[in-house]
Amino acid sequence: MLPKSLLSFLAGALLALPLYAQDRAINVDARAIQGPLGSVHNLVIGAGRANEGLRADWQQQLAEVKRDAGFRYIRFHGLLSDDMGVYKVDAQGKEHYNFQYIDALYDYLLGIGVKPFVELGFMPTAMASGTKTIFWWRGNITPPRSYERWEALVKALLEHWTRRYGADEVATWYFEVWNEPNLDLFWSGTQDDYFKLYTHAARAIKSVDRRYRVGGPATAGAAWIPEMIAYADKNKVPLDFVSTHSYGVNQGFLDEYGTQGTVLSKDEWAVSGDVLKNRKEIAASAMPRLDLHYTEWSSSYTPSDPTHDSYHQPAYILTKLKQVGNAAQSMSYWVFTDIFEEAGPRFQAFHGGFGLMNTQGIKKPAYFAYQFLNQLGPTELKNADQRSYATVDARGNVQVLAWDYTQTLPEGINNQQYFIKDLPARDKGKLRVQVDGIKPGAYTLSLSQVGYRKNDAFTAYIDMGSPSQLSRQQVASLKSLATGKPQEQRKERVGADGRFSLALPLRENDVYLLRLTRSN
Repeated sequence: MLPKSLLSFLAGALLALPLYAQDRAINVDARAIQGPLGSVHNLVIGAGRANEGLRADWQQQLAEVKRDAGFRYIRFHGLLSDDMGVYKVDAQGKEHYNFQYIDALYDYLLGIGVKPFVELGFMPTAMASGTKTIFWWRGNITPPRSYERWEALVKALLEHWTRRYGADEVATWYFEVWNEPNLDLFWSGTQDDYFKLYTHAARAIKSVDRRYRVGGPATAGAAWIPEMIAYADKNKVPLDFVSTHSYGVNQGFLDEYGTQGTVLSKDEWAVSGDVLKNRKEIAASAMPRLDLHYTEWSSSYTPSDPTHDSYHQPAYILTKLKQVGNAAQSMSYWVFTDIFEEAGPRFQAFHGGFGLMNTQGIKKPAYFAYQFLNQLGPTELKNADQRSYATVDARGNVQVLAWDYTQTLPEGINNQQYFIKDLPARDKGKLRVQVDGIKPGAYTLSLSQVGYRKNDAFTAYIDMGSPSQLSRQQVASLKSLATGKPQEQRKERVGADGRFSLALPLRENDVYLLRLTRSN
């Protein structure tokens, strides 16, 4: 018989072990339809500012992410800022409008099948009431000197777009007034001043065509939604949707240089809890059927946070989107590229930037969350598992996207200290997938994965010694490691019982895309 002291030691050791031994099962039936998959994940994607969209490499990356992830709209700051050359007043006091830079950008967007989710801001210097600016590129964040001139500019711009693209096209766009006016850093006026700015913009938009969709308040931290609806209802101001933002860290709203030390929230419902709260606020309001657009969201609000580069990010993204469900009409990930200059041009190839791709176009692990989502079928199956999607298409092909999400950030350390390391993923047992109700016959199984050292350019970059600058050969090497292509393809046959099953090794924050495609 073992001594009592040894038994106590063994019991304590077993309790200290992570509870990863138990296998996880996903059981779905291809005949049990939940409904349309929805487009909350890829309706809108973010970008830094309009002027960056005139760069050839920015445009090349957008075309690539459009092809792979299927994003349909794009939103960015700075459309009316001075570097877009929109507005000036000459020595005689005469106003001049110029939309040539905007035309060049919008012509490109529409040419590749991406529509604008227009953010109206920031204030042209010649129209501004003050000199307060934000970011390296100096977006003016003060109210207009004249709200009538602001309204006239918005109206002229809408009339220009209507002539250039046609009213039916512009009616498919969204118009959002300003960005994060609840923060002094983004709006030097009061809430009442913002509502006045919104009212004049909305009146200008609707005067061109009543079908054009306008909304706001585009706040940080899921704020001002009840107030915005109440104001619009009381004052009979057009409001077609509400919008706001949320990020998955506990403190602050802005830190473009990453000096404050952000900490990933341990709240299971970070970000998604804000969305669900806003949906309840809308339901209880005078406009209970309003659309809700989250026009910015991510794990962190700073473009200097290595969570954005890490293999942990795709599982985080998928978890939040699954939790949100259909509570929002869109969740616009902030942003698609590290060609992003709020803090000025960056001096490191990987610097914790917001992007799904780095400056050189190397795809980060987060990219593949969206690429894999875009390969799902249009019809979602009933599925009790909270970390997976199961879908079918019209031909009877089956797709399963499954992942583990494990928060591994230790206590007492911040994101900037932790996620820059080589962080091997621990084993979490087997993932057992079973699909019933499949048409018997021959199929091709394609299996794709993102996780630790799987489509994981950032860990490979750490292996290189995390160089601030990359050679052409290093860029090519990292790109070759992160393509999202299937790591395995093989023939399968589904028998008369209509059942397919598969067991996969699962590690922390692994993401698998399984596609079962009928052979011709």
